[in-house]
Amino acid sequence: MVATPSTMLALGTAAPRFQLLNVLNGELVKLDASLGKKGFLVAFVCNHCPYVLHLLDSLVSHCNQWKQLGLEIYFISSNDSINYPDDSAANMKILGVERGFDFPYLYDEDQSVAKMYQAACTPDFYLFNHKNNLIYRGQYDGSRPGNEITPTGVDLENAVSSLLAGKAPMRTQKPSLGCNIKWIKGNEPNYFS
Repeated sequence: MVATPSTMLALGTAAPRFQLLNVLNGELVKLDASLGKKGFLVAFVCNHCPYVLHLLDSLVSHCNQWKQLGLEIYFISSNDSINYPDDSAANMKILGVERGFDFPYLYDEDQSVAKMYQAACTPDFYLFNHKNNLIYRGQYDGSRPGNEITPTGVDLENAVSSLLAGKAPMRTQKPSLGCNIKWIKGNEPNYFS
């Protein structure tokens, strides 16, 4: 696994709009038609990444709770599923059902959405307020596979709590760290150069 940090997209950036397949129910999800009244979280994840699997139970639990509080949640997988078949749409559906996702798990087959968000790793988190402005892009917490810190989601949870309470966004934001997105050969983005 290659440890890759997030690109830390500029705060205040408007969320790029998208329309992607929700593998859990076969329906298309259109971001511009479903902006949350309180805000929304876009999380780039995948099925096979050890960084994602390390925190997945904690993350899903938090996301299911946040959804109940009015935050829209979108998990997106953008990995090359030809060379990484664990990340296929069919396997995404299995994982989402097994882990109890109460929110869409979206398939970015052509990787265009990952590029619009300048996503670099899995997991990569983007939290937007109800005005569609990016207020947090950073780590879930300081836990990583093998560092013996239990995943709690304290960093992302603090950002969500501030958003839901109508408070200013956190000033200190540490990049997320995870496996690099598995780009389709010849489709690599130019924002790394």
